[in-house]
Amino acid sequence: MTSSAPTAAQSRAARNRARLLRTMLPALSMTLILLAIAWLNPRAISYFGFSLMLNLAIPIALATIAQMFVITINELDLSIGTFVGFVGCVTATWLHDAPVLGVLVLLASIGVYAGLGALIHLRNLPSIVVTLGMSFVWQGLAILILPKPGGAAPDWLKGLMGLKVPFVPFPIVAAIVIALVVHFGLMRSAYGTVLRGAGGNPQAIGRAGWSLLKTKVVMFALTGTFGVISGMALIGITTSGDANIGNGYTLLSIAGVILGGGEFVGGRVSPIGAVIGALTLALAASPLLTFMNIPPDWQVAANGVILISVLAARALISRKGA
Repeated sequence: MTSSAPTAAQSRAARNRARLLRTMLPALSMTLILLAIAWLNPRAISYFGFSLMLNLAIPIALATIAQMFVITINELDLSIGTFVGFVGCVTATWLHDAPVLGVLVLLASIGVYAGLGALIHLRNLPSIVVTLGMSFVWQGLAILILPKPGGAAPDWLKGLMGLKVPFVPFPIVAAIVIALVVHFGLMRSAYGTVLRGAGGNPQAIGRAGWSLLKTKVVMFALTGTFGVISGMALIGITTSGDANIGNGYTLLSIAGVILGGGEFVGGRVSPIGAVIGALTLALAASPLLTFMNIPPDWQVAANGVILISVLAARALISRKGA
């Protein structure tokens, strides 16, 4: 009996260390990227440098959070990128020229997302297939609204996304706010526990009297809501629309969630980690790196290397902590 006690204690300590290391991996990956950038160009680590490198970090972080909501319930959204592009076209046209119509269209698009959640649950359809089909729908609608790049962002939106915050660049402040709001809403609230439970243990949630249909509708509606905010933020930064402007966000959002500690099953996600993952990907693909004579293809490859390295480290940590 006495000989087994230290073994059990050591196993618990090993699991705790492994859990801590897994939690720290997103921050560690971002730190390594920052160190690499500082080594390439120390002047980049400044207020202006961070503002330039993280210029598009806010819409990427919002799209990543949107993807995180569906991954929480063991689903996947392959249409978030084209949806962001659709929202961008609506923002640069109707929201600018006819604000009431623009708002109604954006609210209706969130309703469509909520309806997708209901359809997937009631008909037991694979979300990958449904959202893949919707990606073509959003893309087609975006092209109909804005056949060629153009339009203009509303002045209030340009002013909001162009805020100058003392000491800390606005993208960093916005990322912190997004991470904390979603963290407390999803990870600390009572209903957030129910929403995560729908992915971790749906049978128990059902037996407890909660509607799994309602949880999926809520999570898909949240995905649509953050997708709308992401598209609006993107247009506020770029100041004009393009039907293809958000096409790369689908893979970026999935990578950001996984890089931030999320998993495809079990309702295991981390809002703070997802935002850190999005910032890491934004840094790795920063336009500032182009000015450092780093080819764009290498920047794309860097995202893949980062993701694979973090996943390999996570697997190694889990094996040692088992």
